[in-house]
Amino acid sequence: MSEHHEFLRDVYDLSSQADTDEYYSRWAATYDDELIRQGYRTPSRCAAALSRCVALDAPLLDIGCGTGLSGAAFAAAGFTDVTGTDVNAEMLAVADDAGIYRTTWVTDLDDPFPFTSGRFAAIAAVGVIGVGAAPAALLGQALDALTPGGHVVFSYNDHALGDPEYRQALDDALALDTVEQVSAEHGVHIAGLGSSSTVFVLRRT
Repeated sequence: MSEHHEFLRDVYDLSSQADTDEYYSRWAATYDDELIRQGYRTPSRCAAALSRCVALDAPLLDIGCGTGLSGAAFAAAGFTDVTGTDVNAEMLAVADDAGIYRTTWVTDLDDPFPFTSGRFAAIAAVGVIGVGAAPAALLGQALDALTPGGHVVFSYNDHALGDPEYRQALDDALALDTVEQVSAEHGVHIAGLGSSSTVFVLRRT
């Protein structure tokens, strides 16, 4: 079994932020190759879903952007003003080298949106909120950071869909008078693993 597949197979077993940071730092150089080979479909699905409800020149924040696979999908869908953030500097350096984003910065899970609410008309969290990655609370924080009328696109993979904490975060968001669900589409996440995900678009009213 290849080292590449070992990274992807074991990523859902990470138990702490320190473990996650160290793991992704080691994975950064081969991350794109592995995910592309395995048929990572969620970025293009998120980009397509968002493009149906957001102007392509709207300012878009791609949180947890990693090496930029999600940013490349948004660019391919026609988005022209995309900013990328990630907690891992090594992953973000790969995205910077590719010139995918208008700007990038290294962020912190304790303060993931260090800007005045309303700066971005759309926020994306592609394969970010879930087991072995960002906490469930990030969904509510993203909604709070949006401009009124803005949209959040995010994905829950099989692991997140089966975890009560992540389901509760979604239910809590949808229970707010200021949030409405625009779409929810279940489909292929990583073809090579036979995994699936649901892509959600929520609107802050």
